[in-house]
Amino acid sequence: MAEIAGFVGMSHSPFATLLPPSRVDGPGGRFLGDAERVRRAVEDLAPDAIVVIGPDHFHGNFYDVMPPFVLGVEQAAGFGDYGSTEGPLPVASSLAWPLHAGLTSSGFDISLSYSLTVDHGIVQSYEMITGGTSLPMVPLVVNTAAPPLPSLRRCVSLGHALGAALRSADFPGRVLIAASGGLSHWLPSNDPRDPAVAGERRDSLIHGRADVHAFAAAREPRVRAMGGDPGARVNAEWDRWFLSQLSSGDADAVAALGHEALEDTAGTGSHEVRCWLIGQVAAGLPLVWTSYEPVPEWITGMGIGTTFPIT
Repeated sequence: MAEIAGFVGMSHSPFATLLPPSRVDGPGGRFLGDAERVRRAVEDLAPDAIVVIGPDHFHGNFYDVMPPFVLGVEQAAGFGDYGSTEGPLPVASSLAWPLHAGLTSSGFDISLSYSLTVDHGIVQSYEMITGGTSLPMVPLVVNTAAPPLPSLRRCVSLGHALGAALRSADFPGRVLIAASGGLSHWLPSNDPRDPAVAGERRDSLIHGRADVHAFAAAREPRVRAMGGDPGARVNAEWDRWFLSQLSSGDADAVAALGHEALEDTAGTGSHEVRCWLIGQVAAGLPLVWTSYEPVPEWITGMGIGTTFPIT
């Protein structure tokens, strides 16, 4: 049976690579320094595989079909956006299939992919946590960018089911669970029903798969233009509250907020905390709040938490 080696929750941001700090005490420097400490701790844990839970940012999933949860079971490839790794990634199929079976038996009709594209929402944290892309992974993509989103309570339920599936999986090794998701941040709407989402942008959200690289190339300059603003909105008080709830093992308190209250308080980008809820509940241990830094220049609060000690 598989052994859960621990859990890491970590924010991601395009600007970790696009706007790296020029000095240790520069914006994002504390976060990146603590991420390196986590990497060394994970190296000491020596996991045999890692389950990475994260979002997609319209590089793999579009409104031609928008599943709430997708599990990669055979092949995965990094899209290569914002400096993350492009190309094939190692998938632990011998773990992925028992997880799919376990989730199905728990009542989750989870989508599966034999050939999954993952972007920086999965790959950036995977690289930071493991120090590269050699550790076999099982990618679990959660829709956090485009309504209708899975409810927060449904994500907590998925966490319980994932934990049970891991503990019963016929996989002879130690498995690390990792969640990749930003904390508070405000992003433009991705809802095709929104009158502000119109024209070519609306078409790209629906039909972007037909020419995904052209769509990404057109969007990346707009994303780059959002970075570097020290006055960008971040709700550090809420971020600390969220990390404190997981530190006390109270994911239900976060789920009780519901969709609207979460978005009003922490922004449209905060829906990525669904990944943290799934991972922490699956691990079954309270979070150790390892690091937090509000980085308006990166348009997000950057947090790290683990379920194992960091030295």
